[in-house]
Amino acid sequence: MIREYKTIQEISGPLMVVDHVQGVTYDELGEIELTDGTVRRCQVLEVNGDSAVVQLFENSAGINLAESKIRFLGHPLQLGVSEDMLGRVFNGMGQPIDGGPAILADEYRDINGLAMNPAARNYPNEFIQTGISTIDGLNTLVRGQKLPIFSGSGLPHAALAAQIARQAKVLDGDSNFAVVFAAIGITFEESEFFVSEFKRTGAIDRTVLFTNLANDPAVERIATPRMALTAAEYLAFEKGMHVLVIMTDITNYAEALREISAAKKEVPGRRGYPGYLYTNLATLYERAGRQMGREGSITLIPILTMPEDDKTHPIPDLTGYITEGQIILSRELYRKGINPPVDVLPSLSRLKDKGTGAGKTREDHSGTMNQLFAAYATGKENKELMSILGEAALSPTDLLYAKFADEFEKRYVSQGTDENRSIEETLDLGWELLSILPRSELKRIKPEYIDKYLPKKEG
Repeated sequence: MIREYKTIQEISGPLMVVDHVQGVTYDELGEIELTDGTVRRCQVLEVNGDSAVVQLFENSAGINLAESKIRFLGHPLQLGVSEDMLGRVFNGMGQPIDGGPAILADEYRDINGLAMNPAARNYPNEFIQTGISTIDGLNTLVRGQKLPIFSGSGLPHAALAAQIARQAKVLDGDSNFAVVFAAIGITFEESEFFVSEFKRTGAIDRTVLFTNLANDPAVERIATPRMALTAAEYLAFEKGMHVLVIMTDITNYAEALREISAAKKEVPGRRGYPGYLYTNLATLYERAGRQMGREGSITLIPILTMPEDDKTHPIPDLTGYITEGQIILSRELYRKGINPPVDVLPSLSRLKDKGTGAGKTREDHSGTMNQLFAAYATGKENKELMSILGEAALSPTDLLYAKFADEFEKRYVSQGTDENRSIEETLDLGWELLSILPRSELKRIKPEYIDKYLPKKEG
């Protein structure tokens, strides 16, 4: 039975205290009815004896304490899920905003979900092709992996996110593949960019898009990624689809957590973020993966902008602990006009070895990956030496390495937002670049692969 209360005691920002409540539980959804009949939604943050602290999803302007009624609905925030969600655009609370009809839900799910039982997890080991050489060739994405992108403000992470969402696919061809895209705390312009970009390329047909704008309430910002993961869990584990979840920007999510924590007068942790930031991020990230006995999978790419480009900031720092690697975007490469400006050397996919090799990508993948990485690192060092000591101080081989580093950035790293390279094209391009170096320098690749794949030089 739903009880109504007229015992709202005080309002402080987005928080409200209600007295003399019974049977109310943490996270329960509530509705506040104003004197003019309008209804605003709220959620229980804390229960202490017979009083409850609730948080408003909208602003608190116009609420008359004495006259307004509040009722608790007996369940947490839920999302109605169905296969009809594909091709649709929703706001951060899961309501359609594309002018289409409401979703006829197959079932309603609690958006908080559950982290996957580690004993029921299956190891990620199948390649996902994103069409981006620096990811496919050097930091391979594997089905069921959590691979964040660390960016900086002003870098083109939005374009990279849209490109991955458009191009990503699994190579066995007949698998059901879907993308769930959650835009968290973005501007209206960015939201329009994502929607129009997906419609322009037809990628919208296999995409579920959740957009939470910067002027939406902070509490909605916290719900948006959970809405996206709930939709992904349904498509992956009920409908057997392989789902790629892309979230941008996790920094906005963490800022909303900090805002709410401050409103609750909690003791702040590092940089003012709540002490439970790590646990809270883990409740999102750990919902990705593969389950034993289930066909589908959830692969997660969270994108976060590092405040002041600082890798040691709490958000990238804690994200790095929970996830399996990171792709780092470089301001220096972006200034050179290289797009996407992926900084290859500090980037890492910890599961890349599980998704490469014969039957998955190609037999020469692992060797060429290591060789390109080593050659680029050497080339960068030699370019630094050149700027200090001058070109004359370097041996002919050192100069070839410096030339390799330039060509590698221009041709391999840089590829533009509309170029979709297959894994074969990426690997062949790697061999083409390695042919700049003397054969004797290719120490990390098996000789039979060098004979088979290295382009033959004229004469």
